Amino acid sequence: MASTLSSQAIIRGTCVEARSTGKVSRAGAPRAVAVRCKAEEPKRAPSTNGRREVVLNSVSGLFLASVFNFPGETPKSLGLKDYGNFSSLGLCPKTPNCISTAEEANDQAHFVPAWTYGKKSKAEAMKEVQEAVVACTEACDKFTPEVIKVTDNYIYATYQSPLFGFVDDVEFYFPDGKNTVEYRSASRLGESDGDINRKRIRSLRKALEKQGQWQSVGF
Repeated sequence: MASTLSSQAIIRGTCVEARSTGKVSRAGAPRAVAVRCKAEEPKRAPSTNGRREVVLNSVSGLFLASVFNFPGETPKSLGLKDYGNFSSLGLCPKTPNCISTAEEANDQAHFVPAWTYGKKSKAEAMKEVQEAVVACTEACDKFTPEVIKVTDNYIYATYQSPLFGFVDDVEFYFPDGKNTVEYRSASRLGESDGDINRKRIRSLRKALEKQGQWQSVGF
């Protein structure tokens, strides 16, 4: 008896599943042949996660980011410390999210060296630091800068993160009779900062070096 065959093919990506069924001669037995191959894995777009902050992938996380803001309280330890025969910026806590030029003799893990501004006047140097602070947005991980306080030898500014509004406090001290700038940069909340404070100071230093005469062996 002549055999009657039917076939069906289903395309899945680059995979073909084929089936054939039918009747054969009385001497044979009904049979089915199936051929399968594994479908291709869908291609994934490359990750665009930034290095600065944790990127939230859940709707609930994004909702929290839009509702809550975590600037923290302004530290009471800000400002110059009077040690009798000299003044200095504050030291750092034990957490790694702080750096300070005042830590030279105390804690090398938190220490950063001062900057020098050559033969420029202190007023000119202070002006250039303020301009560098305000201009440092993209290079400072898209944090929003704001100069809060300026005196004749001191600059205090903040940088606020674009997500959750975390705030870092940055201070600059211009000692009288010297051509140096001492500084301190610290996060208000948390412990680890992913070296954000060091990277910010490095970006500011590089911007100032373009103005001429600024030097540092800094980070």
